Amino acid sequence: MVKVCKNGVWILKGREVIEDCPENQGKLKNLLPRAGSDPEEAGRRGTIAAGILLAHHEGGGAAGALPRELKLRFDAMTSHDITFVNIIQTAKVSGLKEFPLPYVLTNCHNSLCAVGGTINADDHVFGLSAARRYGGVFVPPHLAVMHSYMREAQAAGGRMILGSDSHTRYGALGCMGVGEGGGELVKQLLGQTCDAPWPRVIAVYLGGRLRRGVGPQDLALAIIGAVFKDGFAKNAVLEFLGEGIGELSADFRSGVDVMTTETTCWSSIWETDETISRYYTVHGREEAYKKLFPADIAYYDGMVHVDLCAVKPMIALPFHPSNVYTLDELLSNPADIFHQVEKEAMDVMENPNIKLRLTDKIDNRGRIRIDQAVVAGCAGGTFDNLMALGSILDTEVRQSNDLSFSVYPGSQPILLELAGNGALSSLISRGAIVRSAFCGPCFGAGDVPANNGLSIRHTTRNFPNREGSKPGQGQISSVCLMDARSIAATVLNGGYLTSAESLDWEEIITPYRFDSAPYLARVYDGTGKPDKTIELVYGPNITDWPSMESLSENLLLKIVAYITDPVTTTDELIPSGETSSFRSNPVGLAQFTLSRKDPAYVGKAKALRDGTCPQLPGMLEAARNICGDSKDIQIGSAIFARRPGDGSAREQAASCQRVLGGIANFASEYATKRYRSNLINWGILPFTLDGEPPFKNDDYVLVPGIAQALREGAVSVEAYTLSGSGAGKPRSFTLKIPDLSPIENEIIRDGCLINYNRRLLKELS
Repeated sequence: MVKVCKNGVWILKGREVIEDCPENQGKLKNLLPRAGSDPEEAGRRGTIAAGILLAHHEGGGAAGALPRELKLRFDAMTSHDITFVNIIQTAKVSGLKEFPLPYVLTNCHNSLCAVGGTINADDHVFGLSAARRYGGVFVPPHLAVMHSYMREAQAAGGRMILGSDSHTRYGALGCMGVGEGGGELVKQLLGQTCDAPWPRVIAVYLGGRLRRGVGPQDLALAIIGAVFKDGFAKNAVLEFLGEGIGELSADFRSGVDVMTTETTCWSSIWETDETISRYYTVHGREEAYKKLFPADIAYYDGMVHVDLCAVKPMIALPFHPSNVYTLDELLSNPADIFHQVEKEAMDVMENPNIKLRLTDKIDNRGRIRIDQAVVAGCAGGTFDNLMALGSILDTEVRQSNDLSFSVYPGSQPILLELAGNGALSSLISRGAIVRSAFCGPCFGAGDVPANNGLSIRHTTRNFPNREGSKPGQGQISSVCLMDARSIAATVLNGGYLTSAESLDWEEIITPYRFDSAPYLARVYDGTGKPDKTIELVYGPNITDWPSMESLSENLLLKIVAYITDPVTTTDELIPSGETSSFRSNPVGLAQFTLSRKDPAYVGKAKALRDGTCPQLPGMLEAARNICGDSKDIQIGSAIFARRPGDGSAREQAASCQRVLGGIANFASEYATKRYRSNLINWGILPFTLDGEPPFKNDDYVLVPGIAQALREGAVSVEAYTLSGSGAGKPRSFTLKIPDLSPIENEIIRDGCLINYNRRLLKELS
């Protein structure tokens, strides 16, 4: 089904694949140019990704060695209503005058306004006032999911779009989307660049033709399952090629593309063809199409080869999109597979008294009973998906009062077309509850299952508690990711898990007619037309960032959370769901930090920040003995996690730590570039270390001379473990300092991006 090649590969004319290995050297010698140039360097320039990156690099695409560090300027940006307030607030205090590029503010996360009284609607009002004042685009609640709107209205061939959401992916349309934390968007608003190392480019070669019943989520899960666990695609660009692409609709490609985020890749891009040209024409933007194809000779850092003929309906079991099985595998052996998932869940459950009981869903005939079905968002709510869902259900449905079934179209234009062609009435008559364009089911703010409920969803993630359950209150529910087609087959079968491949059904792609009327009626587009007379409208929950001090010469850190899970998601660092409503209030939101993973964290971090830790005087005395009685010792908290930062781009996973006095993370590695960038932009040192940590929870770590080490560009620093109990002598060990760009180094030393920009403003005045 999916084969991974970790060697480099040459792809000739976009179709002939030659692995870069000793056996092929003779063949490659005859094929590659020999005019004194570096064939591999020239081959890297031949990828689609390289052409787009170089066109957006501040240094351009001049001949010579590829840049080690990219300095990118994007064509457009996008944020939703749990990120844009903080971004605009941060940029405002740093000197923002107007938006220098198209900036789309969507309202698809806290759309329900169901938590905290007026605070969600207040954020929406703030967003509209900001779009008017600074010259942006405002998309009101329920009108479109963020990424659906960007596909329909902003993506274009050869462009790059930056979004404050990890699923910012428009590669299927020939547009590179990058999801980052808010700090990177602030930099673009202030005329600065987004800096990133030159990425590995990995080819994803699609060959063959799909079998009946297989949809985009099936293909996406097959790829995620093959590459996530060993980090093969981490921070890379995935470039989709191959003759199999021509068989896939634009919606199908976009459904796969948006899920590439779950491989931990940095961005994605696809070859484009007449199918994509038609997509742009249908949406009234013919000029946005650009033919993209690799050069005759292109070199890739690895390859994922997918035989589409072998891809079968898939399911991702709790608690990660990479925990994949074919539906055939699960249906033939549910007891053993569910038992293994239950066993693994014991390692990630925050409350030891809560037990995941998937095996309870197996009836006496070996069938798996489902409690809830949802098709929603940027991955599931596409026109093609919903048409396929409706066509499968357009027969006699075996009714089940126990099964909840909800559908969320990705945008009002999609819903309008479903209403116009009759598909909407068919869905409703078959028991589907059709809702508005809203991301809630994807992050726990809508359709939260009942306790012990099992939900199957065509959405993006199934992390622990992301569906909205609260283990601190004794709750547990879980989500399995599936394609809309097999979800329809399950609904058709009365709520018993069923593969769409078992149906006698052939999918027919229905032509889509896009009507922009809902957008023309409601979207405010002030791009390039800022109105400085408009004042920002603040609700009582919208507050400024607290002050943050610059880095001192020496650091005394207390380990206030120690997480040993193989991967720690941003959902665990700062929960989603109803807590998202408080993201416009940095201090208020910080109270939820690690609340579902380590409920003691906030209290311990506050006690250290406020100087009430009883061990602190003794630890300071020990630190001064090592630092030579220096008074320049900064006190802060730190967390240890083996591989933190998988999942969302939310900067609050870092900023909340900083608000509570956090100054460092210790990790074996960081799951994503975006989480590492968030730490840096909030003045948190992303240290790494080899092997097991030489400290435990509640110990103190002294890092003497850290500011000097950063000024000198050191790659490591000597640190000391001071036992929290006060027993034993200090033990020295080596900490690795991350490979920081010059600007990142300055941001860390200034204490955060806000301080860095304030200093620049002061120096310019």
